[in-house]
Amino acid sequence: MTELTYGEFARMLYATNTLSDPWLRGKERFRLQPVVLSAEQAERLAIAAERVGALFNEVSEIVLDHPELLDEFFGLTPFQKAMWLSAEGRWHGIARVDLFLCADGVIRSCEMNSDTPSGEAEAVLLNQLLHQFHTNTIDPNTNFPEQFWQMLLASHRARLDGNPQSVAIIYPTDLPEDLSMIAIYKNWLEERGCRVTLGSPFNLGLDKQRRVTVMGEPADLILRHYKTDWWGEREIVWTTQAEFLDPDPLDRELLLLLEAENEGRVTVVNPFGSVVTQNKLAMALMWERQELFSAEARKWIAELIPETRRATELDLHQLRREEWVLKSVYGCEGDSVICGAFAKPQDWELALATLIPRHWIAQRFFDVAPIEDEQTSEKMLPNFGVYLLGGQAAGFYTRLSQKATDYTAVSAPTYVSGKHVNDARDVAAFA
Repeated sequence: MTELTYGEFARMLYATNTLSDPWLRGKERFRLQPVVLSAEQAERLAIAAERVGALFNEVSEIVLDHPELLDEFFGLTPFQKAMWLSAEGRWHGIARVDLFLCADGVIRSCEMNSDTPSGEAEAVLLNQLLHQFHTNTIDPNTNFPEQFWQMLLASHRARLDGNPQSVAIIYPTDLPEDLSMIAIYKNWLEERGCRVTLGSPFNLGLDKQRRVTVMGEPADLILRHYKTDWWGEREIVWTTQAEFLDPDPLDRELLLLLEAENEGRVTVVNPFGSVVTQNKLAMALMWERQELFSAEARKWIAELIPETRRATELDLHQLRREEWVLKSVYGCEGDSVICGAFAKPQDWELALATLIPRHWIAQRFFDVAPIEDEQTSEKMLPNFGVYLLGGQAAGFYTRLSQKATDYTAVSAPTYVSGKHVNDARDVAAFA
């Protein structure tokens, strides 16, 4: 790699007018040294991600056939059930499956973000900016923008005629974390001729023709990046946690969208059915109710999904700390994931004593095969986020950390070895 200082890279990043935070808490957010996968590794990860997506799709079909699970197993709130029932099983547009190459050679998936997956800007732009220094590799994210657009077209045409002319991106406008993703989505859509409006759920309305509007502008398609559990009732997950100041559902905004989509006036991507697939109890269902799954699905569960159990079904204080990970069912941040192998004994016991069991799962810990940083010789644990677009693998987003749920994790460019795309269809899922 031609010598490139981090300062020079930061200037390249600023020039994109999309990613503007190369440092976080005073530390470098990105690693210039890439993770280079072999074609075989890329194919294995792509296949694993697609199979995980298929497993969650089977979960959705099972819940459609067994609606009693909404109460008996998932314990959904009234407005969460409204989202699911209105979606009629539709849950997917884009998802990110988090995969790990383990020390024993197998691939494990700790979860799939099927609700509001993030990291797209980092995945595409980091690869794009640094690929010129790694010309003997394939960039597996090159076609991501077009594949994303084709997914939106297919989602819209499945519900309404024609192509979406106006798209509104709904996101939590008070949070800065995913602004780069919102910006790159906006760029991709405008490059394809769409009018794009940005706003929060509170900017939703109806015009005189009963078209859905955002900031007063009609929208054919709503690109939703506002979590399903934020649209519904807000529930605390710790006994020591203060009640939310705004625990009530966004009833006006949610019902406006659900009714409009039901009547064919708008398309929502991701659909609200992800309220079930995003819930980590879906992985517990895979393990606790295997008789409901197909034979092929049971095989993939055993291969890819770590043993996962509802906290309500366990004697939590009998769990061996080194063997289990605790996760809240809708949590996506470090404070809602307690990895026993990396937790202090007193922190583990405190978590067990204060968590509200119906909002938690326990998942079997697995050993990740580390990679070595060439510059520091430190051992890093890679998390390979494989994006699914319409169920098909579409690109990588790799994060490296020194331990699980590490706030100091850095993003690395991800390439596939080989000079030509035809060397790897192997990478064809991506290229």
